[in-house]
Amino acid sequence: MLQHLAIRDFVIVDRLSLDFSTGFGALTGETGAGKSILIDALALVLGERADAGVVRSGCDKAEVSATFEIAGLPEVKAWLNANDLDSEDVLILRRVLDAGGRSRAYINGTPATVQQLREIGEYLVDIHGQHAHQSLLRADAQRALLDAHAGLQPEVLRVGTAYRAWRVAADALAAATRGAETLQREREQLEWQVRELESLAFSTAEWAELEIEHRRLGHAAGLVEGAQLALEVLADGDAAANSQLDRVASRLEGLLDYDPGLQDIAVLLQSAQAEVAEAVSQLRRYADRLDLDPARLAEIERRIEAVLAAARKYRVAPEGLPALLADGQARLAELAASTDTEALARRVEAAHREYLGYAQVLSAGRQRAATEMSEAVSAMMKQLALASGRFEVALLPQMDGAVYGLEQVEFRVGGLAGNETKPLAKVASGGELSRISLAIQVLTSRAAAVPTLIFDEVDVGIGGGVAEIVGRMLRELGDERQVLCVTHLAQVAARAQWQWQVSKQTQGGVTLSAITPLDGDARVKEIARMLGGVEMTEITLAHANELLRSTPENARN
Repeated sequence: MLQHLAIRDFVIVDRLSLDFSTGFGALTGETGAGKSILIDALALVLGERADAGVVRSGCDKAEVSATFEIAGLPEVKAWLNANDLDSEDVLILRRVLDAGGRSRAYINGTPATVQQLREIGEYLVDIHGQHAHQSLLRADAQRALLDAHAGLQPEVLRVGTAYRAWRVAADALAAATRGAETLQREREQLEWQVRELESLAFSTAEWAELEIEHRRLGHAAGLVEGAQLALEVLADGDAAANSQLDRVASRLEGLLDYDPGLQDIAVLLQSAQAEVAEAVSQLRRYADRLDLDPARLAEIERRIEAVLAAARKYRVAPEGLPALLADGQARLAELAASTDTEALARRVEAAHREYLGYAQVLSAGRQRAATEMSEAVSAMMKQLALASGRFEVALLPQMDGAVYGLEQVEFRVGGLAGNETKPLAKVASGGELSRISLAIQVLTSRAAAVPTLIFDEVDVGIGGGVAEIVGRMLRELGDERQVLCVTHLAQVAARAQWQWQVSKQTQGGVTLSAITPLDGDARVKEIARMLGGVEMTEITLAHANELLRSTPENARN
């Protein structure tokens, strides 16, 4: 719901701050007072295109901000979350337009695009009349309104899901058929590559083992020589270390009787003797295992060269060859499935049958709803001084089907200017379009999601009893949602739960627009002005008072 609107330096408005109420409100005033400026300002902040001409003369920029209560609007919160914007229960839209024509937009204080304002605005407000912010003129909105009115959203969801599955299957079949020769070449190349890598039978673990064994065999002679030298120095030579250690240990042991302070040194020497003995033992075992095997070394080198050659060929590190093989095997499996055109064709046929089944159920529901809506809106048009008109919900077949079903929905009107039936978007008169929209909105008010409706000039060309009917319809619509109507008819304004008066004031040679909330005697006087013009008499005042009191809703207030 629209809670607040702030306007600054817009056309002939310098500063305006308005707090909106729930229900049905009327915006009245003399012709030329600027009643539509409020609608234009709201349209601007909802993403409508504008030029620098709306900036008040002598000012640098115009600014409009609108505050909405969105606690009960999950679609709005979902859109905000999807666009990484704050989604609290209060939404603030702001638009700034400078005198050079440059525009800036903000959503909850975050810079946004005008397109984003337009997208979120479609969830919040519908402006009906000669102003362009009119969702009922869009084919997708007409279809959505019919589906919502008939309670067909679950069927629409199923049809959309089935359609997308069918198209995915059809695209896969088309790609397989279209690129069969290319895919076959890719498949043959991959098969050859996979066979080569499989015959190589290489693993990353083997590579580590090969490197270790190659280093060992490649340096076997040096390892044997080093082991023998170590044994010579430690045990086998004339001046071997273990013999020298034994002699020193024996000598110190004989001296312990003279100086016990040598005990710690003797213990260290005993430990050294044991360590050297263990080292000698392990060296002998190691030397026994060393094998000068040129044949095995050559075999290892051939294996390493084969792996390196494959790695160079496929431009990967040797460790990457197993992953390359796995990728090739997986791609071959994909190609086998994607080139099985018979299986793909069966899948397309099954998906299409499922789509048609769901779509036909949806079509039947739309047909019933279209007949009912056509009759109901036509009946309401007769009450709205459009007696010669007839409303029709046309279902236009889609030859190949679409994500929304087997037909497009088009609202049509006939009998207003000849018998020719025309799309709603081509109805010439703004007043006729507004009243038809009013009839549709009243009929579908419980199904439609937009919480705020604004009607501009819905009473063009009508009066008397028809005006009372328009007022009653707007009041009924106000019981469901927030409604604001720009009107010049007292019968319509009298039905409103709240009323504002728009007027022009001249200050220092500058003409400015002002909006004044009306209640009590002020409202009676405004209704009297609407009934009898500028010169108010006791009769017009009495008539205005009677009109307000005769409205059941106001009589209770």
